Amino acid sequence: MPGTGFWCVGAVLVAFAAISLHQEYSQSGDLPRMAADIGTLREEYQKLNRSCFLLGASGETGKELLKQLLQSRLFSKITLIGRRKLEYEDQAYKDVLQEVVDFEKLDDYASAFQGHDVGFCCLGTTKGKSGEAGFIRVDHDYVVKSAELAKSGGCKHFNLESSKGANKDSSFLYLRVKGEVEAEIEEMGFERFSIFRPAVLMVDRVESRPMEWFARKMMVPIAYMFPTAHTVPITCVAKAMLNNAVMPSEKKVELLENKAIHSLGKLGEADAKGKC
Repeated sequence: MPGTGFWCVGAVLVAFAAISLHQEYSQSGDLPRMAADIGTLREEYQKLNRSCFLLGASGETGKELLKQLLQSRLFSKITLIGRRKLEYEDQAYKDVLQEVVDFEKLDDYASAFQGHDVGFCCLGTTKGKSGEAGFIRVDHDYVVKSAELAKSGGCKHFNLESSKGANKDSSFLYLRVKGEVEAEIEEMGFERFSIFRPAVLMVDRVESRPMEWFARKMMVPIAYMFPTAHTVPITCVAKAMLNNAVMPSEKKVELLENKAIHSLGKLGEADAKGKC
């Protein structure tokens, strides 16, 4: 006869599967109706001659988003805002502008945030890497202050990479901070504020994080069985951000959960490089 531990593990697995199925099929991934296909929308957007800035270009999402920005040619000018200058050997990056700022004294660098139509924020760290105080300083203070300066500098559309489960009332530090940032930026009144809440990001990090590497490997079979419930490829997040930017929206605040990110990232996949 199996022991108590066997039945406990079985019960946990059954409960996890039930929750995963619920998330897989109940979470909305519906997209707004489009008057044209995504290719046409991108072509029309290119003609608007808009500029953008990117925060967090050295991170995994930021690196992929920058690559997608350059391939798409949606923006006439792309500016990276960061604490150090990034070096690129590929000629595709030669026209990317860079503004080096001190995030501890952002008010002194307000000019770096001026003159951009669209902002993409992928800035973030982890508690394990920076400690609790450092995590709050980067993921909350730097992000909120950057959004404030962007708004003052004329940015119309601010895109924020947040997290699945973000909630300003959460008892978990990570989710609480993400939720607080969402709420505070919403109060700034951007013409359009898009919040992306990806689940576990599937990517092979350059930076060594053994526990994250192990967790991602464990998530591979889960991602296969429940593709939109708990994970999302990082390429999908980047494509979703760009596809969403070119799509007209009547909402001032858009909340895009993991399933919607999957749906957005797959638009135009036949013509895109790589799969979501």
